[in-house]
Amino acid sequence: MTEDASADAATDGGVVEHRKLIVAGTGISGLTAAIYAARSNNEPLVFEGTEPGGQLTLTTEVDNYPGFPEGISGPELVNNMKAQAKRFGAEVKNGVLKSVDDSSRPFRVELTNGDVYTADAVIAASGASARTLGIPGEDDLMGYGLSTCATCDGAFFRDEKIVVVGGGDAAMEEANFLTKFASTVYLVHRREEFRAEDYWIDRVHEKVESGDIELMLNTEVTELHGTPEDGVDHVTMVRHPEGHPTDKLDDPETEEFEFDAGAVFYAIGHTPNTEYLKNTGVQMDDEGYLKTKGGFDGGQTATDVEGLFGAGDVVDYHYQQAITAGGMGCKAAIDADDYLESLERADAKQTEPAAAESDD
Repeated sequence: MTEDASADAATDGGVVEHRKLIVAGTGISGLTAAIYAARSNNEPLVFEGTEPGGQLTLTTEVDNYPGFPEGISGPELVNNMKAQAKRFGAEVKNGVLKSVDDSSRPFRVELTNGDVYTADAVIAASGASARTLGIPGEDDLMGYGLSTCATCDGAFFRDEKIVVVGGGDAAMEEANFLTKFASTVYLVHRREEFRAEDYWIDRVHEKVESGDIELMLNTEVTELHGTPEDGVDHVTMVRHPEGHPTDKLDDPETEEFEFDAGAVFYAIGHTPNTEYLKNTGVQMDDEGYLKTKGGFDGGQTATDVEGLFGAGDVVDYHYQQAITAGGMGCKAAIDADDYLESLERADAKQTEPAAAESDD
């Protein structure tokens, strides 16, 4: 975009400012994108969103991020990356994206507070929020015995009784993985039947037969007990022979009981934070995850909307690790830089004839 066009965009319709690149999200993918974009002189403007720092801020210790042999806390890692991005010229602001208008260029980005920015390119790195049960004890114990990532936190609970909540593929996979550490894994599901694929059900039943997993069917967790200092101590559960016991609390067949546990893992899915892209041409799956081009060459993070890129958990519903999010953030910044350079080349070609005529 030319300087004149940028100035016009910045004064049109109450637009606060025009930027070459806007990054949505300050999790690992967004901050990695910001670092690379800033080093490429693209001066990214990064909006923090509803969960500044992303899900990693809920993890007290990160032991599997390369380069930290003694581990590092999630918030510290995020703050270090934020400072690194700012060092190279990225600007970080509080703000939640409400919508992106891709009907013309530059993109028109509106925040929930009504502010409007324009941008030549946008990187969606707004993450996915782990679904929770909304029960007492969650807020206090998240990251202190309550987790949504077995790969991240399982090793902290060796020889503990671990409760896994869920009935789909993710729950089966998490429960299977946690048998490496737990004295016993207790898989809690509110129905009699699982929703998972037969492959995972068979894997879990093998662990049941070996005594590593116990199934607690037609059962739900209703309260978590413990402290941030000591972690989870026990949980309250309810059980009904026909399932969905929290819908039948007044039924005399519903049984409430206390259960000792050293940790609880939720595996009931994630919700990608992509609502602000619903009215764009970006393709999403049924859950709202962005579809990117992938492949073996550049442009892997490009969406179907030219100039709009996706990185991290808004795209990745499988791995959902800090290191994979960082890798995608790097790719998105490089892809965005290539795109922005293509715009500059196009602008240069348009100005060449005019320059030639003025010489004549």
